[in-house]
Amino acid sequence: MLYNQYIKKILLRRNKMSKPLIVITGASSGFGAEIAKLFNADGFPILLLGRRTDKIKALPLDFTNVLVESVDVTDKKSFEIAISKAEEKYGKTDLLVNNAGVMLLGNVLNQDPAEWKQMMDTNVLGVLNGMQIVLPQMVERQGGTVINMSSLAGKKTFTNHAAYVASKFGVHGLSETVREEVSAKNVRISLVAPGAAETELLTHVTDKSALNDYNLWKESMGGTTLASERVAQTVKFIYDMPQSVNIREIDIAATNQNA
Repeated sequence: MLYNQYIKKILLRRNKMSKPLIVITGASSGFGAEIAKLFNADGFPILLLGRRTDKIKALPLDFTNVLVESVDVTDKKSFEIAISKAEEKYGKTDLLVNNAGVMLLGNVLNQDPAEWKQMMDTNVLGVLNGMQIVLPQMVERQGGTVINMSSLAGKKTFTNHAAYVASKFGVHGLSETVREEVSAKNVRISLVAPGAAETELLTHVTDKSALNDYNLWKESMGGTTLASERVAQTVKFIYDMPQSVNIREIDIAATNQNA
């Protein structure tokens, strides 16, 4: 009996090690945490990046083949070092999920420009940093996938979202441009654009009036928004398609979202 359990563990470990490396940014909560759970359950080796590593380490995961690194995606050097460390152990990155993001609501008439910069640096430059780190090896071996997490605010406008909308329109634009540049090398660039969702993003909003307006809008939809696990399932669905199939973009929202 003990011998059979031992063999089962060995086979499970080998199965995990046979799968390629998945890198997820912003993995401490929300979409990132749910994405991590799905790939972990499916036996992939994973590198989880975030500034709050204590929260990542508290996730209900099997950490046998999981590396956790404290990384701010705006710091390209530390971002690159963390990925290199994981690749030395698990092989080249096969999927990068650029999930780290900031949503600071506010009206352009009075919002602190420092908040604009924070969103642009994280939401746009952070995504570009990740892509530039992993794409050269993907192009060289002619395989690999990058999934950028954007928002419906990357294709339509919302009141009190001006800088956030600008950053997410940027994610849409850069994703499609890079897709065109690497598609001939069998590298997939995809984008997921969720609507209003249950995440921690709003906890950092400093403009109380903008936050109140958002909550009133949410109540107009019955108070229910998109569950993070549905977004995670969408990411996994995109990745699980054959390498010859690129789902370029999926827009996903709660059915009762009215905008």
